[in-house]
Parts: sequence; C-alpha cells; structure tokens
Amino acid sequence: MRELGRRLAGLLRPGDLVLLTGQLGAGKTTLARGLGEGLGVRGAVTSPTFVIARVHPPLDGGPALVHVDAYRLGGGLEEMDDLDLDVSLTDSVVVVEWGEGKVEELSEDRLHVVIDRTTGAGPEPAGPESAGPGAAERDVREVTVIGTGARWADVDLSVLA
Repeated sequence: MRELGRRLAGLLRPGDLVLLTGQLGAGKTTLARGLGEGLGVRGAVTSPTFVIARVHPPLDGGPALVHVDAYRLGGGLEEMDDLDLDVSLTDSVVVVEWGEGKVEELSEDRLHVVIDRTTGAGPEPAGPESAGPGAAERDVREVTVIGTGARWADVDLSVLA
C-alpha cells in the first residue's frame, strides 16, 4: 500500500482530491503515508482520526498534503471550511479517508481509491514470505482506482498496477 501511494503521488498535482475507501485495517493510512513520501512533505503521515485533519507542508516547493479522516464528518464543503485548515485546498493535494458519500462536492474531479482487504487461509506463495508461523494466513488487498471528471479523463492509471 505504501508503494502504491508513492506511485500515485507521481500522478497528483495541486487541487487534486483523492478519496480512500476501505474497511478498518485495509491500508488507507498506509497508502496516505506513501503519498506523503512521494509528494515530499514534512512530518510523519499518521491517522488523523482524532484531529480530523492534518496539513503536511511541502519540503521542496510541491503541494501540501491535507490528510482528512471524514469518519466523524457529516460531509460537505462547510465542514471542511469549519476545520480552519491553514492552507488553500486548491493549492494542496487533499486525501480523505472515509470520504465516500461525504466530500464529493469538494470537486467535480476526483480520484477514488477503493481498497478491499481479504484475510484467511490461501495457497502458499513461493519465496521467503511463505516462511514463519501462520504463513498460511493471507492478508490480500485488491485496489480499484476510479478517476472522475475531466482532470482524470486522459490520465493513464494503469501505471499504478
């Protein structure tokens, strides 16, 4: 998930809205951490669950990363404004965990990343990752990336595969 975030960062630019959807433990925050690394922002990207939003300024002139946990938000631009973020959302990359159905009105152009996590016994993989206790227990993620709006119409998302 972290590596996917790094690759995704290469496609992002200021004003982009990214929605992350997936159950608890799916890897939303890990993906956001990779985005932060790929964008070259300051500070550790951690879950903003209790503060709702964190702003990570750029280290080298790129866009800031605004990382939002919308789990407790009702949704909408008004609530984002109420967060009193010390940054312009149009000059930042905004990543919203649990944002589906809550913040789509922030932008007609958005990227929706849906993470489906499956755990359970599965076939043994070959290689070093198959060694160790509980190796038959698998933790697999299937990620679907959907671009909406003119911004994403001509972007080749297959580079994320």
